[in-house]
Amino acid sequence: MRDKDGLFRDSLALLKRLISLPSLSREETLTANLLVEFFNERGIRTFRKGNNVWAYNAHYDINKPTILLNSHHDTVKANTGYTRDPLAATEEDGKLYGLGSNDAGGCLVSLIAAFRYFYEHADLKYNFCFVASAEEEISGRDGIESVLADIGPIDFAIVGEPTLMHLAIAEKGLMVLDCVARGTAGHAARDEGDNAIYKAIKDIQWFKDYTFEKTSPTLGPIKMSVTVIQAGSQHNVVPATCSFVVDVRTTDAYSNEETLEIIKSHVASEVTARSTRLKSSSIPEQHPIVQSGLSFGRKLYGSPTMSDQALIPVPSLKLGPGDSARSHMADEFIYIDEIKEGIDLYIALLQKIV
Repeated sequence: MRDKDGLFRDSLALLKRLISLPSLSREETLTANLLVEFFNERGIRTFRKGNNVWAYNAHYDINKPTILLNSHHDTVKANTGYTRDPLAATEEDGKLYGLGSNDAGGCLVSLIAAFRYFYEHADLKYNFCFVASAEEEISGRDGIESVLADIGPIDFAIVGEPTLMHLAIAEKGLMVLDCVARGTAGHAARDEGDNAIYKAIKDIQWFKDYTFEKTSPTLGPIKMSVTVIQAGSQHNVVPATCSFVVDVRTTDAYSNEETLEIIKSHVASEVTARSTRLKSSSIPEQHPIVQSGLSFGRKLYGSPTMSDQALIPVPSLKLGPGDSARSHMADEFIYIDEIKEGIDLYIALLQKIV
């Protein structure tokens, strides 16, 4: 479809319908059904696994490289500060309100529009594979990760997340660490025991103060935050264990595994990573899609927030309409003009390379 105005109208209508359907992570069946229906009504064959939905351009050629266009259709729970019905898509003062409007509904429908724009082109240098993924908000194993083997080889990806249509060429990864300091129980009234809390304090101070030797030029330093601590059973017992949780935002300066080993070498507590699968991701500044974006005056930056990029094993660019600062906020919204800009810029960027 080459009519950009028609694509915009379709996108806005689709986003309103998506907002109206509950789509919490692992509960996206209704929005997955809607996306299948939307594509099928327009003569585009879809594939589905769980609540992930994908499609290919009409003239897909296995001998050509493939661009993955990806955004998610799940949402977080509505913020308790909402003053509006989160499932009511309402327009007001140039804004479209509703849960998931900004994160990442605007990106999702804009990428769908770009995919449809190129869908019938027969002379493309690249194939397109569009994936609407589930479970992004919880980095679930039944999201994008579960379909990578099914969709076939991909060469690079555009991940639709709200970036004000600037170019997030790198993104921090995540490790959540469960740490346990061990001592010996004893009576608090006597000189007994070895207090695990005091041992934990030393390690917690290390997490607060430590600076890794290498710093990423785009993402800056690794950030470590102690976020949960638990110890003790009653006031007169010296605790034998103290457990705490550390949120580690990793960068491309070290692999997650390297980061974990450095941490283990410096603290006395037992350290267990819940997972090392959520990796920092990036795309070279000289990549054609990045250079295309720069030619339209877009800015480069490194993103501190995580997306499905962490699970996509090829170079990826995070780019989309909307503002990350509005994600998960009460009375979430996206400017309607941002959707139109998103469609136009996605198409313009891709036209330069395909």
